[in-house]
Amino acid sequence: MLDRVLKFFITSFLAIAGGALFHLLAPILTDFLSTEVLQTDLGIFKLTLASLLCLLTGATLGGIVGFLASPYFIRQLKRFSTWVEQQLSKMPIHDVIAGAVGLSLGLIIANLLGYSFAKIPVIGDYIPVIFSIVLGYLGIHITIKKRQELTGLFDFFPKLLKELAKNREAKQSAAKPAAAVAGSQEKPAGKDYKLLDTSVIIDGRIADICETGFIEGTLLIPVFVLEELQHIADSADQLKRVRGRRGLDILAKIRGESKKLKVEVTNVDYDDITEVDSKLVRLGQDVGGKIITNDFNLNKVAQLRGVEVLNINELSNAVKPVVIPGENMVVSIVKSGKEQGQGVAYLDDGTMIVVENGQRHMGETLEVEVTSALQTAAGRMIFAKPKH
Repeated sequence: MLDRVLKFFITSFLAIAGGALFHLLAPILTDFLSTEVLQTDLGIFKLTLASLLCLLTGATLGGIVGFLASPYFIRQLKRFSTWVEQQLSKMPIHDVIAGAVGLSLGLIIANLLGYSFAKIPVIGDYIPVIFSIVLGYLGIHITIKKRQELTGLFDFFPKLLKELAKNREAKQSAAKPAAAVAGSQEKPAGKDYKLLDTSVIIDGRIADICETGFIEGTLLIPVFVLEELQHIADSADQLKRVRGRRGLDILAKIRGESKKLKVEVTNVDYDDITEVDSKLVRLGQDVGGKIITNDFNLNKVAQLRGVEVLNINELSNAVKPVVIPGENMVVSIVKSGKEQGQGVAYLDDGTMIVVENGQRHMGETLEVEVTSALQTAAGRMIFAKPKH
């Protein structure tokens, strides 16, 4: 369909061009054939019979040439369009946009200058063409080369307004925690701040704990923790991306469904501190709040700097059922232990049970007797042996 349209336009163009060219030859024809018939005025657009014959002849010849030559012109046009497309695909989109803007500016300036020189005899008609070529090329070259500097000029005012708005929000948010830390005697019970760090949000257990009502006061979520979660959610690594999105979902769940706990987001940030954990400890000091985490290192650092910490792992270990030596239980051996002959089983809460000589009972359910229990930072381990 496109080939037919192009063929029609090429044929029509050459027919018009041929008619116009042969129309210029009409006076010459009347000079050679000076007959009154050829000089007869037809009354249509001041055409004579000679002019009409020349127009028809030229249009016919031009149309024939255009019809025969149109396949060649179509191939050349397609080849040229393919080349242009390949060149544009190699350029970044911002360079293409910058080049188009520069070309437009160059042509506008060329038109203004060309109009001033257009009245010069002989060469006046050609000067605007030269200006258009030169200034159009300069416009494209300069805007692409200076793209970043020009973009910086346009971005200055939005950045300034954004920075002013951010500073205003930070001052307003800082006023709330500052009032809360003015004194423990004057601080309302509802403003007993609990700060959430990134690891405990991604862990997810905090949402269930909030629903139980064991945590009192106000959950305070710093904006820099939200930014870190968003950065993790936008990571190129799939595992990190999933963990980041899980953290954002947990926050949405806590803020939307928690009826027993008030949740606030603070815009307080510390530009002089780069580490998120250090910012969290600093905020805990400023508002007199407690940090909820399951990060062992953050736990130690916060305690050294005088900030109270609520460790989710310690809470999980504390609520696990207590077992004593000599107690019997029924378990299923699921894998081999580190030592020879050992078998490993798990309770419903994830507590690992190491069964002596349990490897030979792999895949079986048997009754065991507890011999000892070991409490570690990672959790609780129970050692047992087969009952019979």
